[in-house]
Amino acid sequence: MTMNRRRFVQAGASVLAGLSVPGWHGPLAAAAGAETVVFRNGVVLPVDAGFSLHAALAIRGNRVLAVGSDEAVASAAGRGARVIDLGGRTVLPGFIEPHMHFALLAAFGHTEDVGPFKQPTFEACLKALRGVAAKTGANEWIVARQFDPVLLEPPRELTTRELDEISKDRPIFVLNASGHIAYVNSKALALAKITKNTPDPKGAQYGRYQDGSPNGVLYGVIAHLPVMLLNQAIVKRMKTGFVDAGIEVGEQAAAHGITTLCDMAAGAFGAEADIEGFEKMFAAGRMKSRIRAYLFDGKAEEWDKVVAKPGYGDALMRVSGWKMVVDGSNQGYTGRQREPYVGRDSKGIFYVEPKVLNEHVLIRAKQGWPLALHGNGDAAIDAILDALENAQRQGIDIKSLRCRIEHCSILHDDQIARCKALGIGPSFLINHVHYWGHVMRDKVFGPKKVQLLDRCGSVEKAGLTWTMHSDAPVSPLSNLHLIRVAVVRDLWKEPDTILAPQERVGVEAAIRAVTRNAAWLYHSESEIGSLEPGKLADLVVLENDPRKVEPRKISEIKISQTWMDGKQVYGS
Repeated sequence: MTMNRRRFVQAGASVLAGLSVPGWHGPLAAAAGAETVVFRNGVVLPVDAGFSLHAALAIRGNRVLAVGSDEAVASAAGRGARVIDLGGRTVLPGFIEPHMHFALLAAFGHTEDVGPFKQPTFEACLKALRGVAAKTGANEWIVARQFDPVLLEPPRELTTRELDEISKDRPIFVLNASGHIAYVNSKALALAKITKNTPDPKGAQYGRYQDGSPNGVLYGVIAHLPVMLLNQAIVKRMKTGFVDAGIEVGEQAAAHGITTLCDMAAGAFGAEADIEGFEKMFAAGRMKSRIRAYLFDGKAEEWDKVVAKPGYGDALMRVSGWKMVVDGSNQGYTGRQREPYVGRDSKGIFYVEPKVLNEHVLIRAKQGWPLALHGNGDAAIDAILDALENAQRQGIDIKSLRCRIEHCSILHDDQIARCKALGIGPSFLINHVHYWGHVMRDKVFGPKKVQLLDRCGSVEKAGLTWTMHSDAPVSPLSNLHLIRVAVVRDLWKEPDTILAPQERVGVEAAIRAVTRNAAWLYHSESEIGSLEPGKLADLVVLENDPRKVEPRKISEIKISQTWMDGKQVYGS
């Protein structure tokens, strides 16, 4: 397909033509003379409504041609088809990553990972940062990512005291694994002109010592993003190197069987420049994953200048929705809760106060935007549901928008009922269970409330259309790992412990969450999410059937091949 190359930088011009209606073009016939490829002698799970099982699949061009028995598919394919013998391997629809941060992965993916999976102690992290400083030029920022104090023993944050010992003359910026917190030294604070007398930004906080002076901990994107953008190397990478860096992200996705990436903060760095960058990636012919983009509300003024509307783009890259961030991170104690965190007076932060959220939701819902609303804490989720119900009372068909609550970490029974009434799709950061579960239990929520974390089983039983995500780079890209965690719910630090076993789901439900469900939630079910005739030929070939291996081994299944848009983009 040819990309729509119209630029949307013309103020006042309606250049994002609305294409948000499901089935906007319907199944298209493959181009005349397109190659036909038959996958046979294996297990084909198209993830259709009945989760049927077949032995073969045929694609023609970039479309699924037929699914069925070896004989039936061979007959449909006709003579001259190229045949791939699966040898018992399993074919699934290409995985969908429903929530990741494309620009962050592109901008910071090359920087040093000082997180607890690589540097398990505070001292090991400091040693790694000193190593980064030694490799960094005299006039350059010292940058690292993935620091996460709650996974250290004992938990301990980075402050100017530690970072100034690493460098006093060069600015340091370390991004927390959550993406909601950053740690900087005194030089970076001085460049940002953050002093004892600087008031906290609305919806964010500057960490402070007892005398009120800033300690270098920046709580909230609004607090740390302006500091991040003082780093001209990062700005340059995003302006001049974004296309190549983005193509690298697509290659990472393909290696994990992911054929669609959903960017959940498009434009956070460069507004419409991000969308133009995506188009250039596909125009270069090297992008190995589709993109669905949700525009970042923090850049609302810029998006409004270009009259952004849902549906701009095509099957390769499309603007699918609007993203709002209501609170912070639970493990960072900035998710907004009904009750205070364990052992703390704080209930967290509303990035957007409920009254303002009501106004913003109403504006965007009236414009027809499918909304993705970040809510980690239960109070934030209350505010999100209140805002959506208010919009519904104003005459807006909320169900038709297929709105989502992102992370949706702590979910009560009454909230599940409200989600069902509104047609809301929870999207769980399921790795909160595996990597952070012991911390959530012992230091964040306590053993009772933690039972409400990532309630896949409950929403499945309630009949909600739900999905799950990695939030990369918060946790690593790997849909097989997401499936494993949803099925097992074991803890990284305590392998024999199962967190809230009542919330486990079956393998088929977990697969559906990152294929069929994910496609439906961003209005792409007529194109992707299942291998049904007429849909786009996005598929992954696995060495083993996830339903047949020991559940803890699901994440270890080898990706044999990945096909996107009818072309093999990974494997041999």
